[in-house]
Amino acid sequence: MGKIEIPFNLNGKDLSVEVSPDTLLVDLLRDHLGLTGTKAGCREGECGACTVILDGNPVNSCILPAIKVMGKSVITIEGLAGENGELDVIQKSFVNEFAVQCGFCTPGMIMNGKALLDREPNPDEKQIRDAISGVLCRCTGYSKIVEAIKKASVNEAG
Repeated sequence: MGKIEIPFNLNGKDLSVEVSPDTLLVDLLRDHLGLTGTKAGCREGECGACTVILDGNPVNSCILPAIKVMGKSVITIEGLAGENGELDVIQKSFVNEFAVQCGFCTPGMIMNGKALLDREPNPDEKQIRDAISGVLCRCTGYSKIVEAIKKASVNEAG
């Protein structure tokens, strides 16, 4: 198979990469671009650990062909921190609320929470739980995760 040139925006920077047509986005990010914050869990689109934000919407990168991001904007967990390395408000909230245990699901939880807060700055608990429903966590009862997202909302974060 020949390679395909894919121009897209990754974490606020325009780039172009050559990939095989069957390359999945998670593999492009992790193996080709070294962005290992996006986790490759189930590789079936079931666990949500691989979630990235594509044009404002959370998607499972483990089932998305990389060629589908051509001309689009992708944000990974690494792209949330500022240029100086300062964490995004939602990342800070996860730390402050102890919403991380083993950490495997954390990038997916944060990315789904971030996408929710970008479209709904003051979500209620049901909206938060719906937003993270596609991400499986084996360590918690989700309460600290829900609280972290709530604390990152405009009413709580200020």
